[in-house]
Amino acid sequence: MDEIQPPSFQWPTAGPLIIGIAGGSGSGKTTIAEKIVEEIGPEHVGLIQHDAYYRDLSDLPLEERAKVNYDHPDSLETTLLVEHLEELLAGRTIERPTYDFTVHNRAAATVVVEPSPVLLVEGILVLYEPELRRLMDLKIYVDTDSDLRVVRRLGRDIQERGRSFDSVRDQYLKTVRPMHLRFVEPSKRYADIVIPEGYNLNAVATVISMIREVLRRR
Repeated sequence: MDEIQPPSFQWPTAGPLIIGIAGGSGSGKTTIAEKIVEEIGPEHVGLIQHDAYYRDLSDLPLEERAKVNYDHPDSLETTLLVEHLEELLAGRTIERPTYDFTVHNRAAATVVVEPSPVLLVEGILVLYEPELRRLMDLKIYVDTDSDLRVVRRLGRDIQERGRSFDSVRDQYLKTVRPMHLRFVEPSKRYADIVIPEGYNLNAVATVISMIREVLRRR
């Protein structure tokens, strides 16, 4: 797939745009989302990551929290994310939760998020959840080979999240891969645009051009 054609649908004529970016763990969706923010400008684009909405598990000891299936939809407080998006659509500021991956738990600090003309919602399961899809004006799926995703996840979890090779491998085999096949991969059918090869320059440029054109018209 060499060219990505813009989907044939009507953008809303008013209000913030909500764009969902999904894909497997390590697919490159965060890199793409950050590139969109960089190119269009943080004054125009806000980024909200579904990962920030992992449930608070303070009632469990660390050993038990480490065993939780974090790739299952139930591990995320999606209802709160939906509420926050609706608040932002209404022009109101929210306090987004934060998550500490080194201890598998929600942190005490929150991040103030102001309403923006464009809101990117990024995460492995954002296209799986019907209530999130209902709010989206554009749905993107980043389609990357599993072997590349595994290598990226290993590097990220070991270097940035303090995990061991054995723990990353075991988690991938026990939960990441089966949940990807069960929930993440099937959600690709809801996408308006499928970006191949993880970080496809032509595809990302097309998405950025589409957003710029909508903002220009407004």
